[in-house]
Amino acid sequence: MAQNSPNGEIKSSNLPNFLLSVRLKYVKLGYHYLISNAIYLVIVPILVAVGLHLSTLTLEDLMTNLVMLKSYSTLVVFLGTVYFMSRPRNVYLVDFSCYKPHERYMISKERLVEKLTDIFDESSLNFQKKILYNSGLSDKTYIPVDKWIPSNFSLSSNQHQAKLVIIGAIDDLLAKTGVKIRDIGFIIVNSSMFNPTPSLSAMVVNHYKLGVNVITYNLGGMGCSAGLISVDLANRLLQGQANSYALIVSTEIVSSAFYTGNDKSKLIPNMIFRMGASAVLLSNRFSDRRRSKYQLMHVVRTHKGADDRAFSCVFQDEEEDGKKGMSLSKDLMAVAGEALKTNITTLGPLVLPMSEQLLFFVSLIARNVFKRKIKPYIPDFKMAFEHFCIHAGGRAVLDELQKNLDLSEALMEPSRMTLYRFGNTSSSSVWYNLAYSEAKGRIKKGDRAWQIGFGSGFKCNSAVWRALRTVNPVKEKNAWTDEIDDFPAQVSR
Repeated sequence: MAQNSPNGEIKSSNLPNFLLSVRLKYVKLGYHYLISNAIYLVIVPILVAVGLHLSTLTLEDLMTNLVMLKSYSTLVVFLGTVYFMSRPRNVYLVDFSCYKPHERYMISKERLVEKLTDIFDESSLNFQKKILYNSGLSDKTYIPVDKWIPSNFSLSSNQHQAKLVIIGAIDDLLAKTGVKIRDIGFIIVNSSMFNPTPSLSAMVVNHYKLGVNVITYNLGGMGCSAGLISVDLANRLLQGQANSYALIVSTEIVSSAFYTGNDKSKLIPNMIFRMGASAVLLSNRFSDRRRSKYQLMHVVRTHKGADDRAFSCVFQDEEEDGKKGMSLSKDLMAVAGEALKTNITTLGPLVLPMSEQLLFFVSLIARNVFKRKIKPYIPDFKMAFEHFCIHAGGRAVLDELQKNLDLSEALMEPSRMTLYRFGNTSSSSVWYNLAYSEAKGRIKKGDRAWQIGFGSGFKCNSAVWRALRTVNPVKEKNAWTDEIDDFPAQVSR
């Protein structure tokens, strides 16, 4: 349960220890995903066995037993056809870009407080100051400063900000990949709070004058995990159409979500959300494998919307005076913990090494089937991943996840530095995390990265990537490159 301390920090002492209480049905769901792909684990050994047996036969043996030869040939053709027709297409992450706003949009905490002085009463202003100064954000985050007064929060100003960050991220991505935007078959844009008509995806089509056959999607109201939802959608689309590209743009238009009332449950987002956007290019073309950075291994989505408490813990509403805001319930941290528990329980069988799965499964059976009173075995996810890209939703969230997942400061560094340097950029924050690790030269071939996002509804989503090559920071340029030597910075805890 999230609580406000006297100094304005958001406490989360009641976040459940999700690793100590696991529901068997979610473990079964994870194994269901695993078994669903078991056909490929069965067919390949059979083909290998047939090949090895044939290699032991002489030409004379084959000529004297044409029936056996025909049978083997038919079996090989059949199994090969089943394998190649039913296996999912590999999806590669060619490259991605994180938008870095111009310095004119940079704002310090002190300057932001000055701009709020004439908007809020003293109590609300002091509350926001306490949140801001305990947020873990630096003095170099970005907001649309020239528009950061309520009279300028117009539809046109929000559209201007949206075009600035979205087109900026896409242009940078296209320059990095060399891909022509007209070759992209699918375009997915997600923005939770700002959804104008025509849509933001239509704005992209109009700006680049794309052809009539481009397929676009616009995701709204799905919160900070919408970026990973978009990855799942793109993966599903690419499974159905060969030799295609999918472009994913994730952003949040912060001015559209700014709240000018005095309800403290709605004031917290004012202090932590900042400008940002990411553009990601996915491909199912085998020819792109060599130059791509990552391969998508798994996406696991968890939706707790059937529970009323989860559904309403992040909720936008309108007050009697017409002021709109997004309220954060006191149950938010507890709901987030339950969602993450479900998500990682499903993900575990897909990613954990067999030794960890065996120990975890034996412990689970002993406690749930034989009712033994033994200490539950907590899987070590550090054995499954080298990099953790946790949504930089706030300092308290990162603190609790670090404690429950037993992560070191080094593994938490990308998330903490993302929050510190860029603030909460919503659905794009997991990409700023990954870009940080690339800029530090930490991504090696074969490394596995786990992206974790949370969103209203309530949702927890995971994406797992495997590095196809070592990323050389000298040859890369991203939002961190020019200042990466200044990090990690010392952040007051």
